[in-house]
Amino acid sequence: MNASTLRTSTLALCLGLFLLAAGQTVIAQTPPKSATAPKTEEPDTQVLSDTLSYDDAKKTSVFTGNVILTRGLMKLTSDRLDLREDAQGFQYGVATVDKSRYVFIRQERPENYEVVEARGDRGEYDGKLNTVKMVGHATVTRFICGKPFDTINGEVVTFNNQNNTYSATGGPTSAAQPGRVRSIAQPRAKTDQAVAECRKLYNNKPMPSSIASKPAAPGTPGKATQN
Repeated sequence: MNASTLRTSTLALCLGLFLLAAGQTVIAQTPPKSATAPKTEEPDTQVLSDTLSYDDAKKTSVFTGNVILTRGLMKLTSDRLDLREDAQGFQYGVATVDKSRYVFIRQERPENYEVVEARGDRGEYDGKLNTVKMVGHATVTRFICGKPFDTINGEVVTFNNQNNTYSATGGPTSAAQPGRVRSIAQPRAKTDQAVAECRKLYNNKPMPSSIASKPAAPGTPGKATQN
């Protein structure tokens, strides 16, 4: 299997989404706030699903059926989402698909005119190792003003939030053929030009958000929700 170390900024942005989703949603526990340093208010996390099973003793939550997790300008979709917390307080999350084609994550950065999307057969977050993986037909793409700029394809894409590094490996279920890792990165000058053009297009205002403009209504009939 082949390994490739690529541009940290793109994947860090994308896979950090799933880290936030798993780490902040599980069991809905809120850490104590600092009395001396005010913090930015955390966005609400909402999970919509057909069913929800919560076990307080085991510290687990299982969402199944058309799972849609939103947190701020991040959105995750899957057929199943398993969240758990161990005795030491480390948190773990696994998103999988059955009827859907891929686990899908979308992060919007309207002020930078960027959208980062990640997809794969499975998404995994390990709070103890502080890593996130997209497994099976893994693809990560950064868009600027709606146009794709940076892309990485592989069988497994792993982001280590501890040291801000990531890697990609090829294999039988790689999104790149034949079982290799494939990465495309545009020159910085081209990226800066695209941002400047997009900023002009929107008159120096943030790009509209498709997530923020269509919030899911709490308590939608037929859906289980956890905030």
